[in-house]
Amino acid sequence: MAKKTNIKTKKQKEEETKDSVQLLNGLGRFEISAFSVGFILFLVAVFMIISFTSYVYSGSSDFDLLENPTSSDVLNEAYKFKNVCGSLGAIVSYFFINTTFGLASYVVPLFFIMLSMKLMKVYKVGIVRHFILMTLLLVWASVAFAAVASFFPSAELSFVNWGGNHGQYVVKKLTALIGKPGLFGVLIVFAILYFTYLSTKTVGYVRSALRMNFIRKVRFNKETFMRKENNAHSSDEMVGSVLPQPDIDKTNDAVKPVYEDPKANTLLFDLNGAAENNNVGQNDSASSSSDSNKVAVNSTDESMPDGNGEKDEVDLQIKDSVREKKTKASDEIVLDIETIKIPEESDGGLLAETDELKPFDPKLDLEFYKYPTLDLLDSSADSNPQIDMDEQNANKERIIEILRSFGVEISSIKATIGPTLTLYEITPATGVKISKIRNLEDDIALSLAAVGIRIIAPIPGKGTIGIEVPNKKQCIVSMESILNSRTYQETKMELPCALGKTITNDVFMIDLAKAPHLLVAGATGMGKSVGLNAIVTSLLYKKHPSEMKIVMVDPKKVEFSIYAPIEKHFLAKLEDEEEAIITDVQKVVNTLKSLCQLMDTRYDLLKKANVRNIKEYNEKFKRRELNPEKGHDFMPYIVVIIDEFGDLIMTAGREVELPICRIAQLARAVGIHMIIATQRPTTNIITGTIKANFPARIAFRVAAMMDSRTILDRPGANQLIGRGDMLVLKDADPVRVQCAFVDTPEVNRICKYISTQQSYTHALYLPEVVSEDLGVEHENTADMKHLDPMFAEVAKLVVSTQQGSTSLIQRKFSIGYNRAGRLMDQLEKAGVVGPQQGSKPRDVLITDLLTLDGLLNSIEM
Repeated sequence: MAKKTNIKTKKQKEEETKDSVQLLNGLGRFEISAFSVGFILFLVAVFMIISFTSYVYSGSSDFDLLENPTSSDVLNEAYKFKNVCGSLGAIVSYFFINTTFGLASYVVPLFFIMLSMKLMKVYKVGIVRHFILMTLLLVWASVAFAAVASFFPSAELSFVNWGGNHGQYVVKKLTALIGKPGLFGVLIVFAILYFTYLSTKTVGYVRSALRMNFIRKVRFNKETFMRKENNAHSSDEMVGSVLPQPDIDKTNDAVKPVYEDPKANTLLFDLNGAAENNNVGQNDSASSSSDSNKVAVNSTDESMPDGNGEKDEVDLQIKDSVREKKTKASDEIVLDIETIKIPEESDGGLLAETDELKPFDPKLDLEFYKYPTLDLLDSSADSNPQIDMDEQNANKERIIEILRSFGVEISSIKATIGPTLTLYEITPATGVKISKIRNLEDDIALSLAAVGIRIIAPIPGKGTIGIEVPNKKQCIVSMESILNSRTYQETKMELPCALGKTITNDVFMIDLAKAPHLLVAGATGMGKSVGLNAIVTSLLYKKHPSEMKIVMVDPKKVEFSIYAPIEKHFLAKLEDEEEAIITDVQKVVNTLKSLCQLMDTRYDLLKKANVRNIKEYNEKFKRRELNPEKGHDFMPYIVVIIDEFGDLIMTAGREVELPICRIAQLARAVGIHMIIATQRPTTNIITGTIKANFPARIAFRVAAMMDSRTILDRPGANQLIGRGDMLVLKDADPVRVQCAFVDTPEVNRICKYISTQQSYTHALYLPEVVSEDLGVEHENTADMKHLDPMFAEVAKLVVSTQQGSTSLIQRKFSIGYNRAGRLMDQLEKAGVVGPQQGSKPRDVLITDLLTLDGLLNSIEM
């Protein structure tokens, strides 16, 4: 077994041991102090309850002694108090019951009991909340008792002041202000509001109280941390860390590696040493080296600090799974591992289910991230269409008149008002041909003096013919009204794209994950850029940065520049690129090729996981059935948005079209979806291959019918009125939608808000593209004279795990893809690993660390 490269000195061990003992000693003293204060407070509360009760039953003489004392010293032995708690109990009772709050003073010791339970860790009680509730109850009860006592003259003459001086004062003032009916009305309203609020909290509080979570004491033994001096070869010190990947030698058959989430709490025990809990994220060479004397023990408990940063005690007792024993020969501490449930690992990289591991949550990477708020968007006052009955009636009469003039009779007509259009549905009389009405399109437009009308003959699913006529006063569909709608808020879509409102004022949305790719086309100035911004905005409001990444291609260099601030949250790029918004054509080609490589890699992972699509894969990964040691990882959706697709085709031609078509054909199952936009909907730009792989299409207004046929395979886009008016083809027939308007200042505010949130350290790095022209020679051009400083550590990792892959190096050492690739080239040149074999893992040519040490000594480093 290989020795650790970093061996700590005896002095360092003793210093760390001393620090650990001091930390635990301090923690123990804090727990003891809190428990002592809580216990004393509990005794005080009990004393107050007993003295109050005694005063109520036998406090008449005590009241006379305290009300009219004959001496300034009321604690003199001459005073014979009848209170069972003596003179102190009588004084305390007199102060609270007669002087302050009356019988409501019982609330004070009750609050003290709650506070003592909190300090002694008997129950988990929200002190601030209960302090406010108890204070309100104390004030209300004092006034209520005083109000009731005002109806009983005997109560006012009693030695017990029911409401105390506070209650009497408030009752007197309120009675003078609103009278006794008003006083009792205020008390009843307050009581209703108070107990209504409590009714929503009581059930959960009672359930948590009945759990009887008594105090957990921190148990530790100083002998565990004070190891005696041993012989020369007893050295390997325990390294405790929260491990993203366990580092356990495969030669140890008794203990197998276990995958644990980086956010879970795992203690690693050295069989020759003690336990230590370091900070999350330590990934030095000592912790990454293999060691067969380590075993991971799950210590996740309710007492661990939660995500909100609340500090609770750490229970170091390992629930009888680990026992401490001392050997007679060396007097060392030995941890006897009895039975630890460890999931078995299969050949396919799957892990058996275990109850000890919580489901994986990708959002915990940025657990404090907050979604954008709706107040960042402008709300338009004209978002609701205005009904003009005069205009409707006039249009109906003109339509009936022009149809009759051509010999077409109709039986009924009705109007549906939309944001920019009004749909007139007519039912033709028996024997009227639909084609005759369709041919009257231009005549009807002339009669109505409209910019352009569109006839739907017939309306799908209805026995009517539709005539769409633009409104004289058109409304603006604001993005705020769309995102604030119930349809968007309650949607279950994976990638919801809120586009706008239909002619019936319904919010129109499509799921990009099911589309699965979107083609957007239209003439210049008809609303393409606004439509793309609406799509991106609806995605940003619904998705977490861990769930979605966006690749933006902008040949014009100005359309998507406003999204640069959210680079670390939502954007993806090649590692060596400075800007996440891609503007250079050659960089676009490399990015598309990189996406093709990522697609192939994801398909390999889906194959190993025995699933068919990204949704099933991520669900399986969340259930921890996939092992990251085998290359598995949570897959975010990737949305590729390309503006001015026509310019790319003119510049790069087939070099751009081929990877786009390949992604469009295959990438749906692995969560890569494309949106391409162009202002030149011609056949040499939107080819048959593009149309075949982009079933979902959006057409804004175009100049000619031929362009509409190119986009939608039918006319109609040439009859739109512009300003965001569009036809969305998702199923069999296109739907007319008024696009939601989102202005540039709104997008700037959204991006600025997101940029201030918790983020990743960099954008998502796409795989590096290896030029095909370099071929095999590129793989052998690794510079062995200037080895990477991490070469030795990486080589030991590859040999010890017998796995050689770039992704493994990236995860273990937290480095980028380019550096990991260069390290892999150097390992291949040195003979540690074999050549790349497509999607198959590389062969590790060196099988033991002893041979590797000889190789490293022979290489000049």
